Amino acid sequence: MTTVSSFSSPPWPNPNPNSDPSTSANPQPEEDKDPPVSLAGDLHAGLSSGLTPIRTISYNIDGEQHTDAASQPHTAPASVPAHGRTLIPNFHNPNSSSSSPVSLHHVSFNQDNGCFACGINQGFRIYNCDPFREIFRRDFENGGGVGIVEMLFRCNILALVGGGPQPQYPLNKVMIWDDHQGRCIGELSFRNEVRGVRLRRDRIIVVLEQKIFVYNFTDLKLLQQIETFGNPKGLCEVSQASGNFVLVCLGLRKGQVRVEHYASKRTKFILAHDSRIACFGLSQDGNMLATASNKGTLVRIFNTHDATLLHEVRRGADRAEIYSLSFSPTAEWLAVSSDKGTIHVFSVTAVDNLDHNTPGSPSNSPRALIKGVIPKYFTSVWSLAQFRLVEGCQYIAAFGHQKNTVVILGLDGSFYRCKFDPKTGGEMTQLEYHNFMKPDDSF
Repeated sequence: MTTVSSFSSPPWPNPNPNSDPSTSANPQPEEDKDPPVSLAGDLHAGLSSGLTPIRTISYNIDGEQHTDAASQPHTAPASVPAHGRTLIPNFHNPNSSSSSPVSLHHVSFNQDNGCFACGINQGFRIYNCDPFREIFRRDFENGGGVGIVEMLFRCNILALVGGGPQPQYPLNKVMIWDDHQGRCIGELSFRNEVRGVRLRRDRIIVVLEQKIFVYNFTDLKLLQQIETFGNPKGLCEVSQASGNFVLVCLGLRKGQVRVEHYASKRTKFILAHDSRIACFGLSQDGNMLATASNKGTLVRIFNTHDATLLHEVRRGADRAEIYSLSFSPTAEWLAVSSDKGTIHVFSVTAVDNLDHNTPGSPSNSPRALIKGVIPKYFTSVWSLAQFRLVEGCQYIAAFGHQKNTVVILGLDGSFYRCKFDPKTGGEMTQLEYHNFMKPDDSF
C-alpha cells in the first residue's frame, strides 16, 4: 500500500472487507443519495464491537511509551477535544466549523486501493475511487491538522497522527479512532515523532525514524520491536493476506531491506542497492518486493522468501526521487511514480529472467552474450505504458479495480484515473480527472 506525506489475533467481525460493494450486504449508497455519516455505514457497522475496550495507560519500554489495554469502559484521551466532532457529509457545507483555506498534508490509499484518505489542516477526508466521490469528512472544531490517516479497508477504525502547523494530536502519538463512536478509543505514545503507520486486521505497525513496533490490534499488546537504518520517510509495508503476515522494513545497513515472515518465523535480509533505499512496494500476498534507491533509475524486484533477484527494470537514465511502487493485485504489473512527472507501468511477468543471471541461466544464451558487449542501459527493460503529469509534484499511483486502470493521487489535490493497453502499451488514456481540494474543477 502506498503513502505520501508532506514533511507514503481473533478474526474481525467483517469477514470480507475486500468484497465488491455491489454484492455486499450493505452496498454503497446510490449517487443521488447522501453519503454515509460514518465509515461503519459504508460496508460494515459495528466493527468496534470486536475490539477489547481500551483505556490509555502509558508505560516505558526501552525508552518508548506505549498504551496498555484493560477491560474497562472506553476513555477518550485528554488530548482529544471534548467538542466539535461533527461529520459533514458534503464538501461545500455552510455549517463547516472552519472557513480557513484547506491545505493537504497527507494522502494514501487503503489496503485494496478502493478508497483513499486525506489528512488536512482541520481534520480528514475519505474518498471512493470508482466511482470517484467524497464518502465523508470529519472537521475538528479547533481546526487541528492531521498528518497521517491510515484506513483499515473500509471499516470504521482508523489510525491518526497529528500534522501541520496546528496539529490535532501530538506528532509522537498514534490515535486509534473509531468513527462509529466518533472518538478515539486508544492511543500509542512515543518519545520520538511517528513517521508512519500500517494496519492489518490483526496488527498495528508504528514506524519511527530508527525503530518499528508491532502490536496486536485487539489489545494493543506489544509483540515486537525492530531496529532500522535511518527512516525519515517512514518506509514500511505489510501483506494483507490472512494467515500470511509479511512485513518489510529497512535493515541496519544502507541499501538493505529486512523481510519478516511471521507464519514461518523467518527473517530475510536483502542488500537491494548500494545507495540508500528511497521506496519499496510489496505485493498483496507478500511474495514479491520492488525496491528503488535514491538514484531512482532502476527498480529491482525480489522474491521475499529466498531473497533472489527476479527482475530489474529501468525507470529512466536521469536521477529521480521515487514516490511510490505499487503491484497490481495479481502482481502482473508494477506502477512507479517519481518527481519526473511520469507514471510508468511495467509488465512484471514479461521480463526475461535470463537477464538477471538467475540460477540455471545459460551463460551462452543470446541475451547473455549481447549483454556482455552492449552497455547495460541499452539492454534494460523499459516501461510498457506511461502517463505524463506535472513535473515536481508528489504523486502516488495504484491499480484500479477496473481492468488495466491506474489511479493517481497528487499532493496538489489531483485525482486521475487512466487506462493502459496491455498489448501495445504507450501513452495511457485519461478516463477521469478531479481536484478533490476543489471538487467543482473536474472534467
